[in-house]
Amino acid sequence: MTRPFLTAEWRNLFLVTYAVPQELLLPRLPPGLTLDLREGQAFVSLVAFEFLDTRVLGISWPGYRNFAELNLRFYVRRGEERGVVFVREFVPHRLIAWIARWVYNEPYLAAPITAEQEDTAERRTMRFRLQFAGRSHQLSVTGSKPVFRPAETSVEHFFKEHQWGFGVTRRRGVPLRYQVTHPVWDVFPIESYQLDFDFAAVYGPEWGLLTQAQPYSTVFAVGSAISVSPKGQLG
Repeated sequence: MTRPFLTAEWRNLFLVTYAVPQELLLPRLPPGLTLDLREGQAFVSLVAFEFLDTRVLGISWPGYRNFAELNLRFYVRRGEERGVVFVREFVPHRLIAWIARWVYNEPYLAAPITAEQEDTAERRTMRFRLQFAGRSHQLSVTGSKPVFRPAETSVEHFFKEHQWGFGVTRRRGVPLRYQVTHPVWDVFPIESYQLDFDFAAVYGPEWGLLTQAQPYSTVFAVGSAISVSPKGQLG
């Protein structure tokens, strides 16, 4: 069995998903992949979550174990393999962003980002805040308890369960993939959520259409321990 490159816990994942024109995603599609459509539509998700107990090759680095991440991703497939491609990913530490860019050629940037949790017997609230492009961008979600396991045919399952990350190599643009392993995630029924987020400022003017768009789906997943395999080029 291949030793994982990275292990961690991904917790309290808030996914806000939008239908977008396929023409927005096709130029970003790695060779050999197709868009993973649902009801004939292509999608992107803004995803905020907690990265906890992070270890690289089994080593835990003080000061870099627990942090928040925020990313924008879209959905792809290679035959029966379903996965994601990232538009941009934010973490609060320059070293983590550098490692992700160097090892996986992932589009990571470092910027101040925080996660705050409020938890009671009845509900859980998460608040995420990104400081970027001269302003604060905020997401918050409140979910009730108990959690539940969505059906495999559900919208929630479609957007939260993906086994593969896809990208391209740094120098030659050869497509690559890495495997993300975790159990199926339960979700909180969402009571309310709020977004104060300037997509154009964070991701570029072509993404400005999302700032006033109505989400297609929102998911608040519990999360779990995960492992990420070393990258490999596609055959």
